[in-house]
Amino acid sequence: MANTVKVKLIKGLIGTRETHRATVRGLGLRKINSVSELEDTPAVRGMINKVSYLVKVVS
Repeated sequence: MANTVKVKLIKGLIGTRETHRATVRGLGLRKINSVSELEDTPAVRGMINKVSYLVKVVS
């Protein structure tokens, strides 16, 4: 099984850039406190890094 990473949305998207909102949706997150389990790839890590002020990696 491939490594996975869980990402949690910790802040709302109001007032953020449209590209950042699209990145959050690409991570599979909708509402605050929603959690998405994704494959740990460089692309996903880059998306998490881009919106690091909105999301948190949970174990």
